[in-house]
Amino acid sequence: MQDYQLFKQKAQEFLGDRIYDDYLRRFAYGTDASCYRYIPKLVIKAHNEEEIIKIYSLSRTYNIPITFRAAGSSLSGQACTQNVLVIASAQWQDINISEDKQSIRLSCGVIGSSANDALKPYNKKIGPDPATISTAMIGGIVANNSSGMCCGVKQNSYNTIRSIRVILGDGTLLDTSDKTNIQSFLHTHSHLINALLELRSHILQDDELKSLITKKYRIKNTTGYSINALIDFCDPIDIINHIFIGSEGTLGFISACEYECIEDFSHKACALLFYKNIADATRVVKILANMESIIAAAEIMDYASLKSVQKSKDVPEIIRQIKPGNACILLQTQSNDKKILQDNLEIISQNIQDIPTVLPPQISAQEDIYNHWWKIRKGLLPIAASSRRKGSCVITEDICFRIEDLQKGVSMIGDLFEKYGFSENGIIFGHALSGNIHFIITPILSDKKECENFEKLIEEMAQNVAAFGGSIKAEHGTGRMVAPFVELEWGKKAYEINQKIKQIFDPYNLINPDVIISNDPSIHTKNLKSTTQIQDYLDACMECGFCEKICPSKNLTLTPRQRITIHREIQRLQENLHSNSQQDSLLLEELKKGYPYLSDETCAVCGMCATLCPLEIPAGKIALTTRAQNAQGIQEKFARKILNHMNTTTSLMRFGLKIADLGSNLLGQDTFLACNNSLRKISHIIPKLSKNLPRKNIYKLQNKPLSNHHSEVIYFTTCINRSFSPAKNMPDSRSIQEVFESLCQKTNTQLIYPDKIHSMCCGKAFINYEKLLKENTHKNYLLLKTLSKNGRIPIVLDHTACSTHFIQMLEKTELQIYDLNLYIQKYLIPHLKIQPISENIGLYTMCAGKKAGQEKIMLSLAKACTKGGIFIHKDTGCCGFAGNKGFFTPELNRSALEDFGKFYQNKNIQKGFGSSGTCEIGLSDITGFGWQHIAYLVDSCTSRSKN
Repeated sequence: MQDYQLFKQKAQEFLGDRIYDDYLRRFAYGTDASCYRYIPKLVIKAHNEEEIIKIYSLSRTYNIPITFRAAGSSLSGQACTQNVLVIASAQWQDINISEDKQSIRLSCGVIGSSANDALKPYNKKIGPDPATISTAMIGGIVANNSSGMCCGVKQNSYNTIRSIRVILGDGTLLDTSDKTNIQSFLHTHSHLINALLELRSHILQDDELKSLITKKYRIKNTTGYSINALIDFCDPIDIINHIFIGSEGTLGFISACEYECIEDFSHKACALLFYKNIADATRVVKILANMESIIAAAEIMDYASLKSVQKSKDVPEIIRQIKPGNACILLQTQSNDKKILQDNLEIISQNIQDIPTVLPPQISAQEDIYNHWWKIRKGLLPIAASSRRKGSCVITEDICFRIEDLQKGVSMIGDLFEKYGFSENGIIFGHALSGNIHFIITPILSDKKECENFEKLIEEMAQNVAAFGGSIKAEHGTGRMVAPFVELEWGKKAYEINQKIKQIFDPYNLINPDVIISNDPSIHTKNLKSTTQIQDYLDACMECGFCEKICPSKNLTLTPRQRITIHREIQRLQENLHSNSQQDSLLLEELKKGYPYLSDETCAVCGMCATLCPLEIPAGKIALTTRAQNAQGIQEKFARKILNHMNTTTSLMRFGLKIADLGSNLLGQDTFLACNNSLRKISHIIPKLSKNLPRKNIYKLQNKPLSNHHSEVIYFTTCINRSFSPAKNMPDSRSIQEVFESLCQKTNTQLIYPDKIHSMCCGKAFINYEKLLKENTHKNYLLLKTLSKNGRIPIVLDHTACSTHFIQMLEKTELQIYDLNLYIQKYLIPHLKIQPISENIGLYTMCAGKKAGQEKIMLSLAKACTKGGIFIHKDTGCCGFAGNKGFFTPELNRSALEDFGKFYQNKNIQKGFGSSGTCEIGLSDITGFGWQHIAYLVDSCTSRSKN
């Protein structure tokens, strides 16, 4: 008998608070990139293999199915469940490269692009390169046998796997790289080994079946299990090693794997080729397929695909010139020799010259240019989905043909679009060099006719692809979408092999049931996502998950896509209230109860999610809107008093810092911080203090006239930096004002403080109060316009969050406003002689700086100032300190920097540099060494002015 409550109680004994049964998190965590809506009864965040083994035990005890998920970027419903969802992403981050750099061992939660980042210094990469590689995690990449743009069949997971570490349904751990473990497994699981070898023998004795399997895997195929393992290998461990590839979490839990490393060529060139129609483009692909040795990828995009991306940022202008019916090929060639690269381009051009292009070919070997092309291609699914009709659902399929059948296959899909009414909203694109085609349709499933047409199209497509001898699923995985059609593609005998594999590894059908193998012929059309409309800027989201990697709250509460999906669900429930459903009312009440903390308070509103979203959806605007709605009445009056009495406000901040410093000195720092933690348990109104809390800034701001100065600058030092001076354990105890004054003196630059500097604020802290913000901005503008002589004298702010905000507010004025980093690089560095230090340093560009393009500026300054190593944790987009949240929601800062702290362990670093005094508090806490503004580094390295 299934008892979820007892399951939860037992699981809490070893999981603590990492098992969830509240509706908000079950709904949010249960949503993935597919078109399916399944709400798990329980969600677990598992952190290690021991926990997985215990979860298996509970699954068997209570007869409750479990489903494993990593990134949730799968498209075919293989990571959805209405039972128990086990998420294995955070804490599964180990990356180990072999000494000879020929293989890499990865935990299941490692993002694919992170593995490639680790291999890049050795000119290596992993084989699979799915469009979602910057989001998808290794567990999913392996479990789906992901391929992608350039890897084709030869470099997919199946053909580049060396070993796996897997936990079977009975709780047994098998590591196929460990000889001792293997010997034990062969002894304890002889029944499983014998069953697999019997299957292999059965296939080898059937020439027709063996021939079918061999032929089917010459092209991309993820329909069913990797039954080719049973003929490709005779060693039972090799068979297991490969049969788990593409098993979609239905046979066991893959905790880690070892990949063979692939060469990452140092030189690449890409071309955009435009043809009259997709038929011509497929003719070109057929020619290109015969030059596979020099062509790494050839992506085809039909007219609808190209039209859907015309408004995307950085799209090549030429795509806006296409005519109806046109199609495009994006191809790539690569080599370690530039001359060979050029020769490849000439050979390609000569071979396809008989098929005319309709627009001038675009060819580039510049990484920044062709990366924009690839970014658009990789984001094509969410970009195309964003233009769907209101109320429609995104259905995406991927199929594969032999190259000789590609043109007929593409034509067949077009005919089905026409036949079933999807010619206006269907698009076709894909990895044409492999014969792999994706298509998207967006039916309104609430419309009975369109729903029927969707079902008929999928069924007829499956029949036609099977008739071609193609793959109904080529790389997205069988999932639920194609589970009813596995037998159609493979035939009865091969399907029985698939069923027996499932039975061997999961005899009780408790591991991800209804995926790959299902007895429900309609499973692919059930539980499709609702189409509730929300605000236009959010409605375009198809929950692909591209945004999640960079979100500071991803391991704490919700991610951007989860906030959007909760926002949509609240809207759906509100619209259904008229139906008098008591259950819906209770669910809505539960969502609203959890929403303030999980969605609003723990959103840093950093906007970094939009930088990874192909549509640049500003999910943080949800929280901003909520906060603006709450910032009315008394709150607004209080905010006005704070802003209008900024001198008093900063004085109070300095007084508070002084009291904290005195308390720390009297009680001792550890006791003082322990008292602070105790008080915060009583009330979170009390700010969280730390050992790196700044001290009171006592530096007097006054102009120091310079004779014979060659330039002038207005120093709008921010209210936060007027209040803060470095913590007592920082490498440099001077205030930021002293540091900038020093740099200006060395370069003979006249520094000017505004007369009313102590009452000034950029307004960043008051963005929830629109009227107040506008008044403050106008007041600052008038003051600075006069002081800067109508914009002739540049203005500098010393906190990047403030400067980027202020620049945005006054971007259409004559004022020259700079962040301190840019000003130093542009105006001071040319007049300074720098004597670099020989230390390793940490470098962090805060989120506002990243969005303003300051990473290169920061790196340039750092390179000029040190001969040592410069260490940057690329995956931390935002530290989560978020102004005051580091004081009042400190768990957000800690969670956001968890991997950051691990990265900086054992790097022999004593100093780190950024450009945000508040962010640097959290950075210092988590790494154990001091972080300060990069101006400190520049000043410490300069000895005198240049002549």
